Amino acid sequence: MKLLKTTGIATAALIASASIAAAETNLRFSDVLPEGNFMVDNARTFAEAVEKATDGEVTITVNAAGSLGFKGPDQLAAVRDGLVDMADINISQQVGSNPMFGAEGVPFLVTSMDELKEYHTYLRPEFEKLFEQYNQKLIYMVPSPAQYVYLKEKIENIDDFDGIPVRGADKNTVDIISSIGMDGVVMPWGELLPALASGRVDGVATSATSGVDGRFWEFLEYIYPTNHTWGSNAVTINMDVWNDLSEEDQAAILDVAAELEPAFWDVSREADEKSIKIMEDNGMVLVPLSDELKAEIADKATTVQSAFFERVPDAKPYADEFLATKSAQD
Repeated sequence: MKLLKTTGIATAALIASASIAAAETNLRFSDVLPEGNFMVDNARTFAEAVEKATDGEVTITVNAAGSLGFKGPDQLAAVRDGLVDMADINISQQVGSNPMFGAEGVPFLVTSMDELKEYHTYLRPEFEKLFEQYNQKLIYMVPSPAQYVYLKEKIENIDDFDGIPVRGADKNTVDIISSIGMDGVVMPWGELLPALASGRVDGVATSATSGVDGRFWEFLEYIYPTNHTWGSNAVTINMDVWNDLSEEDQAAILDVAAELEPAFWDVSREADEKSIKIMEDNGMVLVPLSDELKAEIADKATTVQSAFFERVPDAKPYADEFLATKSAQD
């Protein structure tokens, strides 16, 4: 009898243990950015906070450097199809799926991170709807730092840009740099360093943090603060996975995201300054643009802005609302 009783207790404990294990949710998170990138660090901070807030019911494993086999443009579809549970998605790289994903990157529409946050008050609800169309929920958004053009050559005037093959991460960026006279090439991050090494491209348009990630000083010499466009990364979760979570865990995850997102924006600001210093310490030269050259670049890019709104008329009301608010504040 005693043996039966002991066996029964052990079985009950086993069942209880199995139930606890079954209640836990382990999520695979895909990130194409390399270890050490601030977006990856943000994701890990978020994952730790989610595990704590859900008392271990939800754990997130962040897989960086494209280790799950996906490139930047693949991330939206990977989450949609459940190939991964979550991902850090470069929004502008998804314009091939829907051109509205390019609405952040309209050239010279936004001039600072503070203005980008204001623009998001109009644009973010639309992005939330867009991601829902691709079977995922938007959890948080973090902007990339200011944008630069990195080249081997020193530029004195606008004509010096002509014909230089320069990589951009998305169509908007490539359209902008092409309008200035460069030979823009759309290319995912995973192909960039071999292209720089082989001479397929002689320049890159991207943020300062990416310049450090790619050790651009090994290929390029000059940094031009064009600040031609802005963009963000979005962390999303597959909607089927989301719906399987308890309401308590869903609420905890959203609370964590809301609490951390402002700090992540500050990290982006700080990462820009830190990254520029690292590149300068490694021999690269930051070349301020003259007011005349900046005006010429912006003037040439107006055709890209007009073409974008003609191609994506649904984006114009959000831009108009933002510009009206900006004008009223001025």
